[in-house]
Amino acid sequence: MAQLEHYITVGRDRLRCGYTTGTCAAAAARGAAEYLLTGVWPALVRVDTPAGIPVEAELLELRSGPGWAACAVRKDGGDDPDVTSGALVTARVERTGAPGVSIDGGEGVGRVTRPGLDQPVGAAAINTVPRRMIAGALEAVLARTGCSGGLKAVIGVPDGAALAAKTFNPRLGIVGGISILGTSGIVRPMSEAALVDSIALELDMVRAAGAEDVLVTPGNYGSDYARDVLGLDLDRAVSCSNYLGAAIDRAAGLGFRSFLLVGHLGKLIKAAGGAMNTHSRVADGRRETLTAHAALCGAPPALLRALFESATTDAALALLEPAGLLGPVTASLTQALYENLRRRAGETMNIQAVVFSNRFGLLGETSGAGELLARHRRGKGAHT
Repeated sequence: MAQLEHYITVGRDRLRCGYTTGTCAAAAARGAAEYLLTGVWPALVRVDTPAGIPVEAELLELRSGPGWAACAVRKDGGDDPDVTSGALVTARVERTGAPGVSIDGGEGVGRVTRPGLDQPVGAAAINTVPRRMIAGALEAVLARTGCSGGLKAVIGVPDGAALAAKTFNPRLGIVGGISILGTSGIVRPMSEAALVDSIALELDMVRAAGAEDVLVTPGNYGSDYARDVLGLDLDRAVSCSNYLGAAIDRAAGLGFRSFLLVGHLGKLIKAAGGAMNTHSRVADGRRETLTAHAALCGAPPALLRALFESATTDAALALLEPAGLLGPVTASLTQALYENLRRRAGETMNIQAVVFSNRFGLLGETSGAGELLARHRRGKGAHT
């Protein structure tokens, strides 16, 4: 297996990154296409990931036949192995008469059976960024070789059905296998102790620079929304990942005047239910929390059942909207979130939150969030 030699410092540890199932699928597709159109198997296949970090992958299980070729790439999880680390991701590429490329899932790749996920019902659970990477790999080979016609790639994971039983896929309505995932193409290590140390160090640095007000997001969705939609200054923002409680404790201990949390409902609904470590292996409760608040707002039994069975929070919100309950339920959740944040932070630090979803935009603000948003607007000198 070609090992990725890219390291990051997390807390006091130097940890090796890995690459996603999406990167594996793109590399395997490129390798199979190279052989199909040139007759030569490449020793290694290079994939330029969205993170800007190139990956060179070794091709395994090389096979071919009339009009098709197939190979596999083994998933390298780096120092953050999950259930898919070490799994083989395969690609079978065949010629098609029509120009362009198409992508589907085969053995061990799940199928979407519920609305609200990244892909539509009936599609293979190959998410948008991996699909883009696979298509780009195939198109690059077509362009380099000058071949006419098109290519179809079928992505597989031989052990995918067994691996999926260890994930949330069955609960989400993805059946038959795992999902092909990844937004950056790179797996960044998630040592819990090292991450908590890293969050503490970031908060220490922001406080040492003289800031009294800190902006905190759980990750990329929150920071993108804070910057692009809310117009906030991210120069001294801190990402808390799943460790919201640890971040609040550290910030309060450092004497910050205020703590503004900006996050996606899918993450913050867990905190509204009382979970301050939001990792899915530690706590979930999203559907239970949302269904309970909908019941408090008067949702009828049939709607409560549908909410409880929703695959994602966005899918649940789509059910609340036509019932006229979107506003009341999100207001109730935001209030519960505020109460739990306030309880964790104590009385000395002003803590507020902004909750959004990618589909529905702004969902709620706690009562004092407006004042803190003004402090963090770009160009307002918010952090001093």
